[in-house]
Amino acid sequence: MSETPDSAVRTYIETHRAAFLDELAEWLRIPSVSAQPDHAPDVRRSADWLAAKLKETGFPTAEVWPTPGAPAVFAEWPSDDPQAPTVLVYGHHDVQPAAREDGWDTDPFEPVVEGNRLYARGAADDKGQVFFHTLGVRAHLAATGRTAPAVHLKLLIEGEEESGSPHFRALIEERRERIAADAVIVSDTGMWSEDTPTVCTGMRGLADCEIELRGPDQDIHSGSFGGAVPNPAAEAARLVAALHDEDARVAIPGFYEGITPLTDRERELFAELPFDEERWLRTAKSYATHGEAGHTTLERIWARPTAEVNGIGGGYQGAGGKTIVPSSAFLKLSFRLVAGQDPDRVEEAVRTWVADRMPAGIRHTITFGAATRPCLTPLDHPALQSVVRAMGRAFEQRIRFTREGGSGPAADLQDVLGAPVLFLGISVPSDGWHAPNEKVEIDLLLKGVETTAYLWGDLAENWRDAH
Repeated sequence: MSETPDSAVRTYIETHRAAFLDELAEWLRIPSVSAQPDHAPDVRRSADWLAAKLKETGFPTAEVWPTPGAPAVFAEWPSDDPQAPTVLVYGHHDVQPAAREDGWDTDPFEPVVEGNRLYARGAADDKGQVFFHTLGVRAHLAATGRTAPAVHLKLLIEGEEESGSPHFRALIEERRERIAADAVIVSDTGMWSEDTPTVCTGMRGLADCEIELRGPDQDIHSGSFGGAVPNPAAEAARLVAALHDEDARVAIPGFYEGITPLTDRERELFAELPFDEERWLRTAKSYATHGEAGHTTLERIWARPTAEVNGIGGGYQGAGGKTIVPSSAFLKLSFRLVAGQDPDRVEEAVRTWVADRMPAGIRHTITFGAATRPCLTPLDHPALQSVVRAMGRAFEQRIRFTREGGSGPAADLQDVLGAPVLFLGISVPSDGWHAPNEKVEIDLLLKGVETTAYLWGDLAENWRDAH
């Protein structure tokens, strides 16, 4: 009896499993830590290694793209079908700093396999999840008899994600025509758990600022002047107190303007997840939940915007008393944004709100960092449905849905390319991103391989009108 397409894919993956893991281990040995200048040559070496490996995989084009910081890697493999949709895969090849003395049981850059787990810095975040695309496309070709993918396949693998992607926006704007795509697949994310495979449908955006308040030109005696001049530390406290209303909603006028609300179906799907709030609180090292009234904990961290006080300071901080009116105070605020919110409009609203609350005698400056836009793909989007079907075939069970409470450069791709962003990741919370003893579950890594082997054909068959 001849093999089915699914069994042919699985046979191919199992046959090439050992070589795949050996090659991944070779890449993981390169300490591509973008945050540490001493490792800049290693980050370049990582990019060169990946470009060479993509060429070996079969990509006709594989290039290292320089930036003012660390290099990115671009690869392209056109389909034989000129009408096929174009898909861009995003990931990153840089990793977080790691050293044995941080608490690792083994050398973080000497991969170790124990049972079903591969331990190394970057095993899950993000080299493992980038690399599964190499075996996935080969399995796709082997099982279908193709000589080129069913879609026009492109990869853009960044070298500075762990350093905040400072040059990514400029890179993709400059290279917009080369990376143009009908859909973006982000493989830098995870699933709910090993037993509950999920697809992420969106990430929140981020805007952050520092507010400096200045009162007297120097610290002054609180007995001689206190109660008769404004105190910048007190005004900082008043700003913080006014940031939320009694329902824990952000009280800045215009902050919620344009928000895409959760649908009833999305709320139902969130509620289906096996969420243990007590366990979540233990992970958060916290003792009670808190947040916007009328929303569950998952809704608050995935689908609602927030305002957080990241830091507050001013005046005397040493031992004992020092009776002064301090000359200055500061606040550090961050705002997680959801679909429909414009970071520029949020910044304008914050600036106006702060200025309107400043009393005479208090001068202030607000400095905003570079913003990250939110992104969201509707549940009924045909490309998202292809991802769900491909994962369902690989995992042989129903795929559920999540969102991501954090922020990343995926939204820049959506913004610049005007393409939907889809998330395909197989990492689980226990993988320990950024922590000692980072690992990836090998069986799940191979499920990622299998998912991509099915995905390109599904997209080509069910989303042909995209191109």
